[in-house]
Amino acid sequence: MTGQDWLEKDFYAVLGVSKDASDADIKKAYRKLARKYHPDHNQGDTAAESRFKEIGEAYAVLSDAQQRQQYDAIRSMGGGGRFTGGAGGGFEDVFSSMFGHGQGYGPGAGTRGQRSDADFDDILSGLFGGGFGGGQTSTGPGFGTGFRPNTTSPGQDINATTKMPFRSAVTGTEVNLTVEGRSVKARIPAGVKDGQKIRIPGKGRPSPNGGKPGNLVLTVAVEPHPVFTMDGLNLRMTLPVSFAEAALGAQVDVPTFDGSTVRMKLAEGTQNGKVMRIKGRGVATTKGTGDLLVTVTVVVPQNLSKKARAAVEAFQEATSGEDPRRDLLAAAKE
Repeated sequence: MTGQDWLEKDFYAVLGVSKDASDADIKKAYRKLARKYHPDHNQGDTAAESRFKEIGEAYAVLSDAQQRQQYDAIRSMGGGGRFTGGAGGGFEDVFSSMFGHGQGYGPGAGTRGQRSDADFDDILSGLFGGGFGGGQTSTGPGFGTGFRPNTTSPGQDINATTKMPFRSAVTGTEVNLTVEGRSVKARIPAGVKDGQKIRIPGKGRPSPNGGKPGNLVLTVAVEPHPVFTMDGLNLRMTLPVSFAEAALGAQVDVPTFDGSTVRMKLAEGTQNGKVMRIKGRGVATTKGTGDLLVTVTVVVPQNLSKKARAAVEAFQEATSGEDPRRDLLAAAKE
């Protein structure tokens, strides 16, 4: 895009916003128009494609605070239009008065109507430090050396879903996806949660005008595990124990996620639902490693032998003076 393009094009009008519009208003207007005129929704419509490019050019300038300031300055200098000859003079006369008649725009310099955009860029080059429209980018604030407006717009993001086993979600893995006909590799970090979104930069749709490609937004679906669940960096599991183990205390083996077992001590009188912690046996990530949280559940036998029944009846008789619901009625009335 040349300097003359900035003079001819009203980027505010392209986006349908006022000159004092906020950054948020400009962004909102761009998104609305980009959705409306995107080539994916207007296949074969060259007018819509052209409009989409204009919207991208306008947003690229107005969304950049430095470029917007420069654009406003140039537009205010020229009154927002092409600087050609006519009643009341023009941009050429402005330069004639500033630099004399030696710039090729004063009397005797030829016909104004024959001036090219390249001539105009050369003038801006001399005024603002050179390189306007010369294919370079701005090197500093203001109209510094090598200034050229960046009018590219990024490509759109793509949403995709991948399903993985619980174990892969805990340890992390790499998945191969086919996205809109392209093969994409994505690294899934350890500890990813079911429904979590992972952004993969540069793997979305390409830009319509040479800008950065969009991102791939990957939603992870984690299959459940028969024993373990994730709770942050911690793993949770339920451990069945017998009544005797809970009542008398015991040493029990607890399976861990890596396939080994850990010996855990149950205290005498362990209650059903008690949660016990085994340090360092949770999800291992670069941010740290969680724990294994073990919930104790007392299993009541369904089929008692005669000997076992007699033992339970003896136990019942020995503890007949104890009522586990002693305070329940009073608490319910509160």
